[in-house]
Amino acid sequence: MGGARSNLRGAGFALLAFGIFATHDVIVKFLGAHYAPFQIVFFSTLLGFPLVTLMLIGDRTDGNLRPRHPWWSLARTVAATVTGAAAFYAFATLPLAQVYAILFASPLIITLLAIPILGETVRLRRGAAVVAGLVGVLIVLRPGGVELGLGHLAAVTAACTGAFASIVVRKIGNEERSAVLLLYPMLGNFAAMGAVLPFVYEPMPMLHLAGLALIAAMGLAGMLGVIAAYRRAEAVIVAPMQYSQILWATVYGYLLFGETIDAPTALGAAVIIASGIYIVLRESRLGSSRTPVLETRSRPETGTAPRASLLTRLRGPRAGEAAGEGARSSG
Repeated sequence: MGGARSNLRGAGFALLAFGIFATHDVIVKFLGAHYAPFQIVFFSTLLGFPLVTLMLIGDRTDGNLRPRHPWWSLARTVAATVTGAAAFYAFATLPLAQVYAILFASPLIITLLAIPILGETVRLRRGAAVVAGLVGVLIVLRPGGVELGLGHLAAVTAACTGAFASIVVRKIGNEERSAVLLLYPMLGNFAAMGAVLPFVYEPMPMLHLAGLALIAAMGLAGMLGVIAAYRRAEAVIVAPMQYSQILWATVYGYLLFGETIDAPTALGAAVIIASGIYIVLRESRLGSSRTPVLETRSRPETGTAPRASLLTRLRGPRAGEAAGEGARSSG
């Protein structure tokens, strides 16, 4: 009875967290109508530094900020930087529900990337689920049926690079300090977007600057909500809750932007979500997979907000031990 109650609380925290993330993306979409994504990413990263710094104060591990795996860290930083700009551009140019449907392919791509990077073996059933999910992406994109634009390319790019960034964390995460894993993508965003900023900068009124601050705060709040969810519930309960964002996107899109979800997007999203949930359930049942779908505790990494798993490690030995137990039980 206690386990069921705890799972219910965890699911509630997860739903709240992903609702916060969806609201975060609404603000991104609103600002994206006025400013280039590079400017939005730059300032949201800049405003996120104080929040992350407060979290880093709790890092009790000794060491410096030099990565032990510099090339993997560089690859992840580049991937996270591309993911941030691409995702923000996609939210600015495409209907919210369509962007989410494409980003939901990220766990499927993680499963594929785990083969060469982690040495994972993907057997027939899980492989079939991945293929079905990718077919769902094609249904959403419907090439030849509609004109595909840069927004669609950006969403697909964000799904792929976000999955790559997540898989690299699983590759090197046990050997790198959490501070290194947290800061380098943010520094990459700050440097890359800062280099582009002089060419795209538009003056911002206080209201829009407040929106950027809210993006940074909501990114952190969402991550803390995800942490609270995983501390109370099993990963197999929490992981599928990310798909609730499609419901938020449908409501927000209709009420705020006059968007409606069309039949191909709804069908494709259903196929992608079904395949993603199947992979989560299968990983949970097998209990031996190194594929980090169950351990990918937040959305595709953008570098503008800290990863939930890294924040968990920063909360002290007890939190780290809890996170390790969760990883072992859900791997």
